[in-house]
Amino acid sequence: MPAGTFRQERDGRAAWLREPLLHFLILGGLLFAADHYLVADRDDPMTIIVDAAVDREAKETFAAARGRQPTAEELTALRQVWLDNEVLFREGMALGMDRGDTAIRDRVVFKALSMLEVNLKLPPVTEDTLRAWFEKNRIKYDEPARYDFQEAALSGENGEAEVRAFVAALNAGTPGDARAGLRVFKGRPHANLVLSYGEAFAIELERAPLGEWHAMRTKDGFRAMRLDAVIAPRPASFETLRPVLLRDWTDATMAEQRTAAVRAAGAKYRVRTEAGR
Repeated sequence: MPAGTFRQERDGRAAWLREPLLHFLILGGLLFAADHYLVADRDDPMTIIVDAAVDREAKETFAAARGRQPTAEELTALRQVWLDNEVLFREGMALGMDRGDTAIRDRVVFKALSMLEVNLKLPPVTEDTLRAWFEKNRIKYDEPARYDFQEAALSGENGEAEVRAFVAALNAGTPGDARAGLRVFKGRPHANLVLSYGEAFAIELERAPLGEWHAMRTKDGFRAMRLDAVIAPRPASFETLRPVLLRDWTDATMAEQRTAAVRAAGAKYRVRTEAGR
């Protein structure tokens, strides 16, 4: 399976938190389109205030995009995204990059980042360097174990007692579609099981014997499930993926350098967090 396909299927809950500013321009543009002076100290351009307005807009935008509130870890990362963009915006304004430009904040940020990137230089990559990076990040490239299973979804009452009684009937020979809608799932990785049914269910299904119906607790209640097949995981091949790895290493390395450059520029600012957030 191509690297891109199985990478998309891995649980992405917090993956973006580990990308060092790789997509911060996009995130910044989506997160905080409001004018920076809403949270800036008008009397001191070297002070950046992170107040309740930053958190409020971060939470609203995150919830609109992902359908839930951010965790404490995610909110911290979103604040850092905003702070990086605020630093770039002020650097760009100090250089007069807003002159003749009506696209305001996002374009000024882009110009400032472009100025910083002029001084960045990609270090040489050796075979050992690339292999070490691959081993460190191989979870993104290995093919995970996959599971084929069925769900007999009861109509009407489907509490624990009803599901357990139904499972007993199924194992005694009652056809799976006699009282329920039968759903068949193929090649689902652990991350997909967690997303659809919950972590506890994923662990229970993966340990279940093949070909037997079981009453399993999911995040939405009990379900009648049967594990049909397990496809063993396959480790990624460095040689096969080398072009992809080189591209990803280049992107990640440049992203790290951009992050470091922005943080260095931001060191001259004082960041003040207001009470009451």
